[in-house]
Amino acid sequence: ELENLSDAPFSGEEENGGSEERKTEINGNWIPATSITEAKINAKAKRRLRKNSSRDSGRGDSVSENGETLKTGVVVPTSPKGKLLDRRSRSGKGRGLPKKGGAGGKGVWGTPGQVYDVEEVDIKDPNYDDDQENCVYETVVLPMDELAFEKTLTPIIQEYFEHGDTNEVSEMLKDLNLGEMKYSVPVLAVSLALEGKASHREMTSKLISDLCGTVVSKSDVEKSFDRLLKELPELVLDSPRAPQV
Repeated sequence: ELENLSDAPFSGEEENGGSEERKTEINGNWIPATSITEAKINAKAKRRLRKNSSRDSGRGDSVSENGETLKTGVVVPTSPKGKLLDRRSRSGKGRGLPKKGGAGGKGVWGTPGQVYDVEEVDIKDPNYDDDQENCVYETVVLPMDELAFEKTLTPIIQEYFEHGDTNEVSEMLKDLNLGEMKYSVPVLAVSLALEGKASHREMTSKLISDLCGTVVSKSDVEKSFDRLLKELPELVLDSPRAPQV
């Protein structure tokens, strides 16, 4: 109610501020004149604040991170962190290339052709282990099981039927860890030859002869033919002439 009071200029008695306190009746309540004067001043200040805020709202002002109002067209200063990654010369000169040809920073490879010295081991290092200097690291190949053996050797023998080079087959088998599956090499070769041509059977005979003593031993060959004789009833299903051949 006090904000809606008139903005009329003060009367002479109010400006002079007599010694006696004057009272005005508003809605049946008697209020001192000094309170009415303060209410008018506050109402004027609030209206002036509303006018200024509505006038500045259409100017497109923005507020910075610090809460300061920034007018449009004012460039916000950039963060100094962005200048750390800038490779351009601060003096305005240079081509913007990395320093020292890219070999001066931390964690870089260095210039092309740079040779590094062998790093000497510090015996006083708490992580130093004397046994580690004498370690020999080797690649361990696990022995093949029956499924992996057949899947790996079948294409090798089939390719041998095409090129006929026993030395190539021998080198490929030496790279494999056959383990206890060595005696299965002649078994697989004879089984595939029974399904092929007569020339394939002749090549298989030569292959077994060349592998004996290098990849497989004589006992492995004997064991393989014993297994072939035991599996003959199953071989007949795929190759009816298997017993005669």
